[in-house]
Amino acid sequence: MTTNDSAGPAGRETANARDTTRLEAFSDGVFAIAITLLIIEIRPPHLADGEGSPELLQALLALWPAYLGYLISFLTIGIMWINHHHIFGFIARTDPWLVALNTLFLLCVAFIPFPTAVLAEYLGHPGQQVAALAYGGWFTVTAIAYNLLWRYPTYRRRLIAPDVPQASLDEVHRRFNFGPVIYLVATLLALFNPVLSLGVQLVLAIVYLIPYRGGGRAPEPA
Repeated sequence: MTTNDSAGPAGRETANARDTTRLEAFSDGVFAIAITLLIIEIRPPHLADGEGSPELLQALLALWPAYLGYLISFLTIGIMWINHHHIFGFIARTDPWLVALNTLFLLCVAFIPFPTAVLAEYLGHPGQQVAALAYGGWFTVTAIAYNLLWRYPTYRRRLIAPDVPQASLDEVHRRFNFGPVIYLVATLLALFNPVLSLGVQLVLAIVYLIPYRGGGRAPEPA
């Protein structure tokens, strides 16, 4: 008899909770590193000898593409982290496929600082169209990976805790459904207007800031 079997249902439940907690803790570390790397890419301007405050102000204002990319990416990663924490409130246990899908999603998150840096470098200059396409395209890929991470444990409630109301799952389904589509539309907009493309992505990030109506678990009986 294995250790888990001898521990009984209570022991297995504790082990399952520990597995999901470890997965969340690792994910939190990746989110923290990715969001920190965003600001590292914004470097202070260097002035030539004899230049002063007016030139510094102009140079700081010229960094607006870096500020915009930082703002959108920071909000998006932050919201992904919030939603990641929320959806793991529904999940009772892990399995190898969930771990693999979570790793794929984190791969996407960890890469976000690179297209953000490319966008900051080329927005407002020749090449901005390709930079905006790459930026929006990667967020589209990330949104698809996020949906896979959500759809797998909820399919037939294979990894969902029994006390989670189906209405709570359905609400997350509705919110996640349109994410990849809108990111794709925003990416295609970059072919015509890169700044408008970024504006749509910023609006989408703000929309995802709206709190969920329901919690992760059903309320405990009084």
